[in-house]
Amino acid sequence: MSIYDFSLTRIDGSTQSMADFKGKVLLIVNTASKCGFTPQYQALQALYDEFGPERFAVLGFPCNQFGKQEQGDESEISQFCELNFGVNFPLFAKIEVNGDKTPPLYRYLKREAKGLLGSESIKWNFTKFLVDANGRVLERFAPTTTPESLTEKIAALVK
Repeated sequence: MSIYDFSLTRIDGSTQSMADFKGKVLLIVNTASKCGFTPQYQALQALYDEFGPERFAVLGFPCNQFGKQEQGDESEISQFCELNFGVNFPLFAKIEVNGDKTPPLYRYLKREAKGLLGSESIKWNFTKFLVDANGRVLERFAPTTTPESLTEKIAALVK
C-alpha cells in the first residue's frame, strides 16, 4: 500500500486519485476557516507559488472536528480560501481526521507518521504531513509549525 492507492473527493465534488500526484512532494494539511491558525493559508499558498505545481503541491482538507471551526459547506470554504488568501492549491471535500469516518488516506498518514508520544490521533487544525516525491510519508508537523519553517525541507526534496 502507498499514498498513491487512495482517491478522494475534491472540494468541487470531482474525484481525484492520489496517483495524479506521483513525482511531486506533498504537504497535506487539515484546515479550518475560523481557527487561530487560519492565516497559515497565506504561507501555504506562498509555498505552492514558490515550489509548485510541477514538483510540489499543498493539499488542503477542511475539517470541522476541532472547535467547530469549519462549519461552511464546500462552496463557502472554497470561496473563503480564494477571496481571503488567494488559495489555488488543491482543496478537498470536508473530512473528519479522527474517528470512524476518517478517510483511508488519513488513516494511512497517521499510521506512517505518528504524533507526540506515538499517538496517531490528530490534535488540532493545520497538522501537516510531508510526503516525498516517491509517496513516502516523511514527517508530521504540529499546527504550531509554520509553513515558512518548512521551506528548506521542501526545497531539498524538490531539487
